[in-house]
Amino acid sequence: MIVRKVELKRYLGLRIAATLIDYGIFFTVIVIYIVMFGAPNDEGGYTLNGAPALLTIVFWFLYFVVLEAVNQATPGHDILKLVVIRTKGDRIGFTDALKRRIVDFIDIAFYGIPAMICICNTPKFQRIGDLWADTIVVKRSDIIETELIF
Repeated sequence: MIVRKVELKRYLGLRIAATLIDYGIFFTVIVIYIVMFGAPNDEGGYTLNGAPALLTIVFWFLYFVVLEAVNQATPGHDILKLVVIRTKGDRIGFTDALKRRIVDFIDIAFYGIPAMICICNTPKFQRIGDLWADTIVVKRSDIIETELIF
């Protein structure tokens, strides 16, 4: 039997950096996609309509929800050695990742202040999405696994 102990720390700076990396990658890919497949408009920008516009939502879903459910981290979290787990210490599932990410627009609104306030004022350092999904973000090195032999 393997017992997991997790040391909880705030990691506010790392979490902000991971979010900036993730959304930087996401928006870079989306802008390139819109420029390549969009139609020029009268304002000097590009417009994407119909089914091609839906691919931006599909990419968000694959990048944030699916990668997090499969890998326990998005690329930004992975680069900074952060991992998302349930508060009990086990792996998150698809539903947990989806819950965390649906609330991103609230957490990131107003320059991330709602998320920062929540992280700084909850005992397990959770943002709003983490509270709803019952998850925590920790460094991989903070998970200590011990095998119990009877």
